[in-house]
Amino acid sequence: MFAVTPRLLLRPGWPEDAGALFAAINDEAVVRNLARAPWPYGRDDAAQFLAASRPLLQPNFLIFRRDGQMPQLLGCIGFGDNGEGHLELDYWIARGQWGRGYATEAGRAVLEIARTLGHPEMRAEHFTDNPASGKVLRKLGFRPTGRTAPRFSQGRGQETDAIQFTLSLSEDDSADDMMRDLAA
Repeated sequence: MFAVTPRLLLRPGWPEDAGALFAAINDEAVVRNLARAPWPYGRDDAAQFLAASRPLLQPNFLIFRRDGQMPQLLGCIGFGDNGEGHLELDYWIARGQWGRGYATEAGRAVLEIARTLGHPEMRAEHFTDNPASGKVLRKLGFRPTGRTAPRFSQGRGQETDAIQFTLSLSEDDSADDMMRDLAA
């Protein structure tokens, strides 16, 4: 599965991407905002991530900038089972690329893929000290659930409070959400 947006190419990771993946994620400021990535992050971690099998209906994508130049790996995005039987959106962007709208652009493409695959709902969360991720989730249409709960971060080596969000992927609910946003 691939996706193309105005500025990005989203594609599965391949073993030969390990060096670029390591270079993009090997930054404590990035990893500390992730639940499942360890710190320090090693080259072997990148190779293992790329070699891991995933359910067909729960894809992961590497995010590449496509601007007529040599493609540059900017981050990763995907969705999978959060361990509680719900799908969860996960993403990260390399620190040098923060604030350019790449996470939002990639997120829109991935949510459209999730809708096409027939998923009814997506969940997400961000650590309380990472409000920029909350802004991305809101731009994508996610709504806070009103719950904050501790979540273990491998990168931090401890539990940290995370704000929980949800998004209906059904067409009817999305239209209702849009109308509520326009009325507000």
